[in-house]
Amino acid sequence: MDALFARLSPLAPYALAALRIMAGLLFLAHGTQKLFGFPPSSGPAPELLSLRGIGGVIEIVTGALIALGLFTRPAAFLASGQMAVAYFLFHAPRGFYPAVNGGDAAILFCFVFLYLVTAGPGALSLDRRRPRV
Repeated sequence: MDALFARLSPLAPYALAALRIMAGLLFLAHGTQKLFGFPPSSGPAPELLSLRGIGGVIEIVTGALIALGLFTRPAAFLASGQMAVAYFLFHAPRGFYPAVNGGDAAILFCFVFLYLVTAGPGALSLDRRRPRV
């Protein structure tokens, strides 16, 4: 079994990139659903300067940056914080259990993005092409 895991280890940066890209695209989709109704949403679009409207803008911008792997760490930090705030403001008041209060995705996004803050973007990112300062 150790030999199998040793052969998989070189693929870790690509697995991290796949996680980053998919999480970013899913987060972007949450923002477009809030602001543009795509994919179709059951509720109306929020006012742009409301908490949900600002959340939608953050989701679109940080989701796109994370998916592209551009400014990944600061974008993921902002997105992680937004998900923590969203959970405690909108989900936790509806009940203790995340699977019941609808907050399980917010918690998962929060910790995936927190992981990206520490791990970086992985392979296939625009951050790797930016000059280091």
